[in-house]
Amino acid sequence: MTVMQAIDRLYNERGVRARELRADGHKIIGYFCCFVPDEILAAFDLVPYRIQGSQSEPIDEADALLEPMACPFARSCFNLALKDRYDFLDGFVAPHSCDTIERMYHIWHSNKPTSFDHLINVPHMLGPSSDAFFRNELKYFISRLEDFTGKKLDESKLRDAIRLYNRRRALLREVYDLRRENPPRVSGTEITKLLVAGMGIPAAEHIGLVSAFIDEVKKRPRPAADGLPRIFLWGNEIDDIAFVSLVEECGAHVVMDDLCTGSRFFWQDVSETGDPLEALARRYLCTHCPRSLKPQAGNRREDLENRFGYIREFADGWKAAGAIFYIVRYCDTCELEGPDLKEYLTDLKLPVLMIEDDYSTSTIGQLRTRIQAFLEMIM
Repeated sequence: MTVMQAIDRLYNERGVRARELRADGHKIIGYFCCFVPDEILAAFDLVPYRIQGSQSEPIDEADALLEPMACPFARSCFNLALKDRYDFLDGFVAPHSCDTIERMYHIWHSNKPTSFDHLINVPHMLGPSSDAFFRNELKYFISRLEDFTGKKLDESKLRDAIRLYNRRRALLREVYDLRRENPPRVSGTEITKLLVAGMGIPAAEHIGLVSAFIDEVKKRPRPAADGLPRIFLWGNEIDDIAFVSLVEECGAHVVMDDLCTGSRFFWQDVSETGDPLEALARRYLCTHCPRSLKPQAGNRREDLENRFGYIREFADGWKAAGAIFYIVRYCDTCELEGPDLKEYLTDLKLPVLMIEDDYSTSTIGQLRTRIQAFLEMIM
């Protein structure tokens, strides 16, 4: 089996590897978003499994328990749970990443409880008091896992887990560095598959897969210059290749992103020195996400730079010619953040296309004309 065949299998058959591991005696803990520290779960010999929805299946059961004007990604995930598609989970962890996830946690817990259900309260404001609060939240999370597993946390195993996940982060950044080439030898579609494939397997297995993928890409011949525009993606959940493939089929290279399922979950390392719990709290709380609020800095322009300067570095470093915002409908955090970010990027002379979608592959074809027109404008 080639590396791409292995990636395709994990991408297309999500949950299969987790079921195999569970059959071998491992406990699988499902979780949402970028704010649950995988390292803590791994230190207890638990397998973290990032919960995803399905953009190809209709939401036909969840709307009886969740309002239809809630985030369709969250509703889709819960819809799969109601259909027993997550029956292999031994536990379910949700952070208060947004109000919809927080509300859904209680509905999920009431209707599809597992042996270990836990909500992590994540501060929205950033600052010293938030760091201390979140550290205590993680400490409580650990105490509950100790009760669940019947064993105390081994600090040396936590440090080992931090090093392991930092290794994975470094390799994923190396994959993203391959996209700096013009034109790149790796597509955004391939990288989406690689990232999603790793969300349901142990980190050590994903590291082997990513390493093999890097070796395979480096052996590819350099493609001839094609003059196609280079696109930066911003938004929340893109765990299906349909949208990324559409952008590339329309005549562009997707070269960089700031997504929950992209650079956002692996870009920063956890410090490997000092108190590991404090390092985890600081790193996860500083995850770039529209739901987190930095203290206002200076005037309007200075404040935008403070909030979005890292995106300018992404756009410059990967030589983006335009940005596409892919916002899942009813995502209040992205809907509120999007106009400010568009203003910031427009001031930098980076064209922006804002798209609001239903987290469904059925709508992808309707977006083709808008994307083609945008790409023609920036050619």
